[in-house]
Amino acid sequence: MPPHDSHRPRLRALFFDAAGTLFHLSEPVGDTYARIAAKHGVTAEPRALENAFRTAWKTLPSPVHPEGTPPADDDRSWWREVVWLTFVQVTASRDASGAVDDGADAAAVFEPMFAEMYAHFANAEAWQLYEDTIPALEKLREHASSHGPPEGAPPPLRLFVLSNFDRRLHPILEGLGIAHFFEKVLLSSEVGTSKPHPRMFLAALATAADAPASQCLHIGDDEHCDFAGAQTAGMHAALVSRPEVTLLTLAEKVLQNEFPLAPAAKMHT
Repeated sequence: MPPHDSHRPRLRALFFDAAGTLFHLSEPVGDTYARIAAKHGVTAEPRALENAFRTAWKTLPSPVHPEGTPPADDDRSWWREVVWLTFVQVTASRDASGAVDDGADAAAVFEPMFAEMYAHFANAEAWQLYEDTIPALEKLREHASSHGPPEGAPPPLRLFVLSNFDRRLHPILEGLGIAHFFEKVLLSSEVGTSKPHPRMFLAALATAADAPASQCLHIGDDEHCDFAGAQTAGMHAALVSRPEVTLLTLAEKVLQNEFPLAPAAKMHT
């Protein structure tokens, strides 16, 4: 760990990933899918659905938006394909008829089932904050308030969200009570590309226009999407790795001005 150095240029902008960094699911995906599916006459084991979901997630490439054009449906069609492939794997047939009671038409059953699943994950109740999230954000906000800039100048430490989530993230952050900590939320479905594409991080840097990349830090939980992506854009990067490295751990490092300068490196205790 490098010693504290008051002469180093301090970080001026922090970007946070969302799911897996600030909050996590309240229950496993398989449990949620199984419960909602049962309401629509579809029977499947939660564990099988969980495994199938993970396979579908890895199989499907991230949403691609040609020339940076945000999707009209906010990536809903991509999520529909993820859920469809999840149930196809479990039922071992493309039409999923083996899982539908009374031989009902698969599409007629799937569409309302998917609609309910998609809406479910827009609710804050589907998610839970990590215990260290609010303490870390409060510590950072307290520092910014106590070191306030002259009137009209940008705050000394600006907080943003940079996520591959879709627009459902806005009500989630509100419902979890943390939206007010962030100056702006940048989403892949609104920017028109996904992390780790450089365009996503360039959009972040454009948002924090007063802060050069060398004074920006991105915090996430994915080594490829978050860590490598931020480094490619010239930003500093840090990974949460609970319980060893939490958001509170990283917040304290930021406030003590203990962060790698160049090149960016993983911040471990």
